[in-house]
Amino acid sequence: MFSLAEGCGCVSFRGGRRTRSLGDDSSSCRSSEIEQEVPKKLGKRILNGECTMKALAPFLKFWKRDDVSMTKAERTMKAAILIQQWYRRYLARMEVRRRYTWTIFQSIEYAGEQDQVKLYNFFNALLSHMRETSGKPSSERTSRTASVMEQVFSEESDEGGGVDETAPPKNSREPDIEFPLQRKDIDLLIETFRKKKKWFFQHRLHPKQVAQILKEAAQMLKRLPNINVATTSISSQITICGDLHGKLDDLLVIFHKNGLPSPENPYIFNGDFVDRGKKGLEVFLLLLACMLAFPGGVYLNRGNHEDLIMNTRYGFIREVHQKYRHNAERLLKLIENVYRWLPLGTIINNRVFVVHGGISDTTDLDMVRSLDRDKYVSLLRPPMNEGAAPGGEGIDKVEWKQVFDILWSDPQTIGGCVANALRGAGTYFGPDVTTTFLSKNKLSFLVRSHECKPGGYEILHNGNVITIFSASNYYELGSNKGAYLKLCGNSLDRQFVQYTAAVSRTRRLTFRQRVGLVESSAMRELHSQIMTARRTLEATFRSMDVDQSGLISVSDWCFAMEETTRLGLPWRMLKDKLVRTDPDTRLVRYMDTFDLTANRGGRKSDAQTVVETLYKNKRSLEAIFKILDKDNSGYITLEEFSEACQLLGKYMPNPMTQEQLVDICRLMDINKDGLVDLNEFLESFRLAEKSLHEEEHMIAEIKAS
Repeated sequence: MFSLAEGCGCVSFRGGRRTRSLGDDSSSCRSSEIEQEVPKKLGKRILNGECTMKALAPFLKFWKRDDVSMTKAERTMKAAILIQQWYRRYLARMEVRRRYTWTIFQSIEYAGEQDQVKLYNFFNALLSHMRETSGKPSSERTSRTASVMEQVFSEESDEGGGVDETAPPKNSREPDIEFPLQRKDIDLLIETFRKKKKWFFQHRLHPKQVAQILKEAAQMLKRLPNINVATTSISSQITICGDLHGKLDDLLVIFHKNGLPSPENPYIFNGDFVDRGKKGLEVFLLLLACMLAFPGGVYLNRGNHEDLIMNTRYGFIREVHQKYRHNAERLLKLIENVYRWLPLGTIINNRVFVVHGGISDTTDLDMVRSLDRDKYVSLLRPPMNEGAAPGGEGIDKVEWKQVFDILWSDPQTIGGCVANALRGAGTYFGPDVTTTFLSKNKLSFLVRSHECKPGGYEILHNGNVITIFSASNYYELGSNKGAYLKLCGNSLDRQFVQYTAAVSRTRRLTFRQRVGLVESSAMRELHSQIMTARRTLEATFRSMDVDQSGLISVSDWCFAMEETTRLGLPWRMLKDKLVRTDPDTRLVRYMDTFDLTANRGGRKSDAQTVVETLYKNKRSLEAIFKILDKDNSGYITLEEFSEACQLLGKYMPNPMTQEQLVDICRLMDINKDGLVDLNEFLESFRLAEKSLHEEEHMIAEIKAS
C-alpha cells in the first residue's frame, strides 16, 4: 500500500508483498544516509521540545528489535512510517488544543458583547420609562456638537497643566502636516505613528491637528450615501480589509505588501478600526487621513465597534484619555461625530455587497439606503422619536433592526434565520437566507468581517459569503493570521493574501510553543470569567456535595460550569486543565476551579465585567441616579426606587420582592433621613465592592487554615 514516489523509487509495497527494483539496495536507496539523517533530525526535534519520549515509544521499541531478516531499505521505510504515524497523532493533539483554545477565546469575547448589550438594554429601559427626565432634542444635540467644533485645544505635556491657546504648536518634534492632506503628509503620519510607545509623547500629533482630521473627515463622510458605490472600471482591482482593532502593525503590513491607497489602488476597510489593540487612535486617524488625501481611494464602512458605548468597555476611550488627557473629551465628541456619518456598507460593480456583520431575513437595502444614519450615534442606545406619544414605544424598531442586523449578524451553516443569542444582538443567517438576499438584490456574493478566523478568512454558503479578518495575533501572539481580499478584473476574481505582523517574534517559536502560549492565555481569560461567577459557582458546587467532602462527579462539575457561565465550552475536555481528580474515586476536587496558580502565564485580560464597569465608572452611576430621581429633587425616594426596579425586573436574573427593595433602599440611606442622595448612592456601591472582596479574602483564609 505504500509507494516511494520521491527519491529513487526502488522499493514499493503492494498487497503486503515486497518487490525490488533493478539497482542494488545500498547504492540506489542511499539507506545508510537515510538511517543517519533520520535520527539526527529526530534528535534535533527532541531538543526543541517538539517530541516527548512517551510519544516516541513505538519508534524506540522498533529500534530495539533485532530483526536481521529485514534489509536496510525495509528498516528505513518502516521507521519512516512509524515516525509519520507518531507525527500525525502529535498534530491531531495540537489541533485539539488549538480548537478548544479558540472556542474559549470566542465564547468569552461573545459573552462580553452579550453583557454589554444587556447592560445598555437596562439603561434604555430606564430612558424609555423616564424620557422627560433625560431626553434631549436633536437640535440641542447638533448645536452641542457644533460648539465642540469651535473649541480651542490645550497643549499636551507629560507634566500636565495644559493651557488653552490657538497658536501653532511649540514642540518642534510634532509632525508638521498641512491641509489639505497630500501623499507626503501620509508618509509623515506613518513615520510618526511607527515610533515606539516610549517616544509617543514627543512625536504625537498636536490635538489641533487630530481635531482637524476628524472635522474634515466628518464633512466628507456627510456627503456620502448610506451605501457606498465602488467600481473597478479604473483600477481593475479593489482590496477589502476586515477588522483591524487597533493593530497598526497589520495596517502597515497591508500598505507595504499592497501599496498605499489611490484611485488606481482602492481599498474598502470594513469596520472595527479601534478597541482591543493599543494603537486604535493611530489606525483610525491614518485611515481618515488616507480617505482625505486620496479621494476615491478609500471606502470606510461602519462596524459594531464604531460606537462610544462599545469603546467604553473595550479600551478605545481609555486609550484616548491616556494619549490626550487634557483634550480627550473634546476629541471624543469629534470622533463620535465621525462614527455617526460612516456609511453602513459598500456595493462593488453592483455585484458584491460588503458589510461589517451580515444580513437577516428582513434586510431591505432600499430601507437602508433611505434611513437617516447620523441619528444612530450608538446602536446600543437607539434614538427616541421626538413626536412619540407619552408612554409610547418611542423607537422605530424596524429601521433600527435594519442597522443592527447588518453590523452585528453572523452566518451559520444550517438554514434559517434566528436571533444571535451568543452575541446578544443581530442574527444567525443560513445559506437559504443568503441565496434569497442575493437573488432579490441581483448580487453575486457577500463579503463581511466581524469574526476572527484562524487563517484570516473563511468561505461559507457555497462561496456566497466570505469572511475577512485583518488583525493578526488577535487573541495572542501566534493565535491567527490576518488576511485581505483582492477582487481583480471585471470578473472580480478572488485573491486572498495572508500575513502575520511581528513575524520575527512568531518565527522563533515552534508550533508547540505557539499553541502553548495561546492556550495559557486562553486559560487565564477563562479563569477571569470563572472568578467573576465564583460566588454562584461555589454555592452550586456545595449544593451538589451532599456530604461536604470537597468532591463531586465529573458530570455534576460540567453541568455546574455550563449552567453558571453559559459559555458553551467543552468542559469535560477542559477538566484536566482546571481541576484535579481524586485518584481513588475519580471525583473532581471542585475548589481547584478557582485556583489560578496553575495558569499564571498568558496575557492580562483587558476587558471589564459589567459589574466593574458600573463600579468604576462614576459617570454611569451618576446617570443612573439622575434617571431614578424622576422629579429632579436630588434625592431618590423609596417610591422612585421601587417603581424603577419593578419596571426593570425582567432585566434582573432574580427579581426582588417589595420587601427586599425596601431593605436595599434603607441600606443606601446611610444618614437615615428617609432619602438617598448622590453621595450615599455612590458610597453604597463602594461599600458593596469592598464587602465582596473582604468576604472572598476571609473564605480564602479559612480554607488555607
